Amino acid sequence: MDASAVWGGQAEFSWAVPKLIALRVDVGTRFPAMITSQGKVLLAALPPEEALKVIAEPSRSGLPEKERLPDGQILQILAQVREQGWALADEELAPGVRSISVGVADGQGVVRASMNVIVHAHETSVEKLVGEYLPLLRTAAQETSADWAMYQSRPVKVIQ
Repeated sequence: MDASAVWGGQAEFSWAVPKLIALRVDVGTRFPAMITSQGKVLLAALPPEEALKVIAEPSRSGLPEKERLPDGQILQILAQVREQGWALADEELAPGVRSISVGVADGQGVVRASMNVIVHAHETSVEKLVGEYLPLLRTAAQETSADWAMYQSRPVKVIQ
C-alpha cells in the first residue's frame, strides 16, 4: 500500500511499502498522474478545469512522455472515477503493474490524499482486485479519513 498527493501533474508518493514488483517506488517518486490510479483519484477530486491545468504541466518524472488523451476523454475518465469513488490503473504505468486507489478525505470531506494497492497483473485479476481488495482499501481510507477529521477537530490553543 502507498499514499500520495498530486504535485504539478504528477502523483508524488509520500510513503511506500516495499512490494515484489519490478517497479521502484520510494518516498518522493513522481509519476504522471493520469497513468496511476492514485493520480486519477486525486485529479478527480479537483474541479475539471483545474485537473486539465494540472495535467498540462510538464512531467518531472523522468519517464518518457506518453501521448496525452484528448481533454474530453480525460474529463470522462475523471468523472467516472469521481462517481465510483475509486480508480484502476491496469498496466498503464508499467507492464505487469496493476493498481487500485481510493481517496482519503480531510475533516471537511475534501479528498487530500489517496491510498492504493499495487499487484502484479499476471497474479491478480481486475475482478479480484475490485471484489476483494477494494472493500478493504475503502475501509482503510474511511478509517484514515475519520482519524484526519478527529485530528482537525481538536482544540487549538494559540500562544502569543
